Amino acid sequence: MTESPRPRAVFSNEDFRLIRSAIEHYLPIVRDQPDSVKFANLYHRLGRLG
Repeated sequence: MTESPRPRAVFSNEDFRLIRSAIEHYLPIVRDQPDSVKFANLYHRLGRLG
């Protein structure tokens, strides 16, 4: 039996940096909306990856 190939990453480190930058610019727009906390948490999680 052969081993399955190792899954490839969907996003590169550069992608995470770009997504984090986009969210940083989006945070002031959603500041007063319920999802603002979710975006802020995502922003911080992405910062730990890069």
